[in-house]
Amino acid sequence: MSYIENIYVCLAAPLLLALFFLQPNWRRVLLFFLVGMTSCLLSAYISTFIAAYIGADLTTAAYEVSPIVEECMKLLPVLFYLMVFEPRRKYAVGGIQMIAVGFATFENACYLAGFGSENLLALTIRGFGTGAMHVVCGAFTAIGLLFLWDRLWLHAIGTAALLSLSITFHAIFNVVVSQPGAVSLVGSVIPLTVIAFYLVFVRRKLNTIRTEP
Repeated sequence: MSYIENIYVCLAAPLLLALFFLQPNWRRVLLFFLVGMTSCLLSAYISTFIAAYIGADLTTAAYEVSPIVEECMKLLPVLFYLMVFEPRRKYAVGGIQMIAVGFATFENACYLAGFGSENLLALTIRGFGTGAMHVVCGAFTAIGLLFLWDRLWLHAIGTAALLSLSITFHAIFNVVVSQPGAVSLVGSVIPLTVIAFYLVFVRRKLNTIRTEP
């Protein structure tokens, strides 16, 4: 048993203490990271409950339950931040991405505790693949919400569409990487390919947004 609560406390404790010594901008970044870790912990509880309630096995839970729960849990703090604090878009982009990074980091730490750390190559592939997948889903949310949030009539339908896109991408990733052999490796490379596309074609546009007053 991995005791994910114990892992969370050990990782979160020094980060929480650091909040008292950081400048406001750094504090915001670290807080988003902690929110991402917390979202991952809560997702584990909720996914386990739903899987037990519907009688789903581990495969069904990984393919159908976890993607929905995890993407919803990553989206909720983002919506709260946008609606309550109404931040400038250049702050929101980084915050959304740090939530995804915190989520992926805690998920990988729990994976290490549950399955060991002997195979460096497999863990490297998983670390980059899973991390990239969560970052890509966060990018979907960041890009979409930031471009749609100024249009009131697009709030509901745009948010639902972005959530569906993230869930679908997440589910496809889970299905592919669970297959044996080279298929799993290909599945891990897909999010990295999407990130490369982002860096080449999309980042310039987002940099323009970040320079807005």
